[in-house]
Amino acid sequence: MSADAASPTADAVFRPVRTGNAFEETVERLMAAIKLGVVPPGARFPSERELAARLGVSRITLREALHALRQAGRVEVRRGRFGGTFVTLPPPLPPTAEVRRRAEDMGPGLEDALAFRRVLEVGAVQVLATTALDDAQRELLLTRLDAVDHATPEDYRRLDTAFHLTLAELTGSCSLTAAAADVRMRLNELLDAIPVLARNIEHSATQHAAIVRAILAPDPEAARRATTQHLDATAALLRGFLAPTPL
Repeated sequence: MSADAASPTADAVFRPVRTGNAFEETVERLMAAIKLGVVPPGARFPSERELAARLGVSRITLREALHALRQAGRVEVRRGRFGGTFVTLPPPLPPTAEVRRRAEDMGPGLEDALAFRRVLEVGAVQVLATTALDDAQRELLLTRLDAVDHATPEDYRRLDTAFHLTLAELTGSCSLTAAAADVRMRLNELLDAIPVLARNIEHSATQHAAIVRAILAPDPEAARRATTQHLDATAALLRGFLAPTPL
């Protein structure tokens, strides 16, 4: 299985490195591809030649970054005709107490990320609900919805991420897609620490379906309401599980 290297989210993750810290930013981009599910567990990264060109770094810098990921146990190299650099199975999640500490370290940054996510995703669905999606776009939206609806608990967060990033992708705005990927990166580590609760998954499925129905209706106001309700529920879970315990 190969990565979906042609999607707008992949373009946002594999965009050219712009800072003077080429090695560090290359590692960051490769890890973003893993954490956002652009290259999921068991999938193969694009070739070194393609990755180096898309990131705008030398093959040497890319190899050093991939070597760092191998040392960290996040990728492995397979030889032979169907070889390449593959993402390994996800590492065990850190204890909730550790993730809570990271959430506390974010301070106002957590609320900033939640607010930014609301602005981005509510804006995206309102744009989509005023846009005539073509058949391929409608099929992609429904396919991503079906995938998250039938996800196993182990795969739920990755497919939920794919669904939400598709909302940004379908607007056709590269800037919006990049911003949505960045804010999802800021929140994913915390989201991964929330238990996959059956009742919450049921609520999410209902809310996801309402968002898609409103987009396809099209009904911008219904899309806004459904998305706001869904994001508020996720924010409430984050605060409930990770906020400091009141004295």
